[in-house]
This record gives sequence, C-alpha cells and structure tokens, in this order.
Amino acid sequence: MITSVGLLALRLCVGVLLIHHGFEKLADIDNFADAFVRPLHLPFPVTLSYTAAFSEILGSWCLITGVGVRSGALAILGTMTVAIYHAISINGFNIYLLELLGLYWGGAFCLLTNGGGKLSIDYLIASKYDYVFNQGRTQLSDQNT
Repeated sequence: MITSVGLLALRLCVGVLLIHHGFEKLADIDNFADAFVRPLHLPFPVTLSYTAAFSEILGSWCLITGVGVRSGALAILGTMTVAIYHAISINGFNIYLLELLGLYWGGAFCLLTNGGGKLSIDYLIASKYDYVFNQGRTQLSDQNT
C-alpha cells in the first residue's frame, strides 16, 4: 500500500505542477510556437504548440484524477522529451534549464511503467473487470466438472 501512496503523491505533484504550463502555452500560442517550436524547424509549429499544450493539460488531468494514468503519462513524456531536446540543442547542457524538465520526464516515465497504483480510478476499473472475468472463468470450470 505504501507504493500506492507514493504513486498517488507523484501523480498529484506532476499533474498539479505541470498543468499551468499547458495553460500558459494556450494563453499565447504564437509566442510559444516562435520561441520553442520554430527554432527546431518542425512543421506546423502552431499545431504542434497546441498539441504540446493539450498534452500537458489533458495528461495532467489524467494523472490528477487517476483515469488513464498511463496515457496521460505517455503524453507528458513525449512533450518533455521534445522539451529536453529543445533545451539541449538551443542552450547546451544547462542543468538549470534541464532540472525541471528532467523531473517531469522522470515522473511521467515512472507512472508510465508502473501505472497509477491502487489509489487510482484505473485500478478500480481494472479490479472490477478482473472480478467479472474471473467470475466467468469460475462458472465455466464449475460446469466442466
């Protein structure tokens, strides 16, 4: 159970602290596209900027609520990977720029690999389906004997 408490704390910290970055991007999407996407020479900079903003917002909500934790973590992980690439390619290995990105990346990676834990709605849903499927197997094996 202590592991689930740790995963809950990680989910809430990453989700609550990251969500405002997505809203800041939406507040001035053209500025974000000019400052972060266009220097990487990626196509459709405004579209990719919206993608980054919504992946941070929706991914954060997934972590906070515990619904679709792995999907939310994957969205955040992808955005943080591009952000780390941008930081290194533009500014070199600057630890002050990379530390927050690395923490978000590590938290998202941990949640992607471990899930949301027993204190998430994902776990409740999986438990419900596991119970239903195992009941069906039990009834089938009782009929075969």
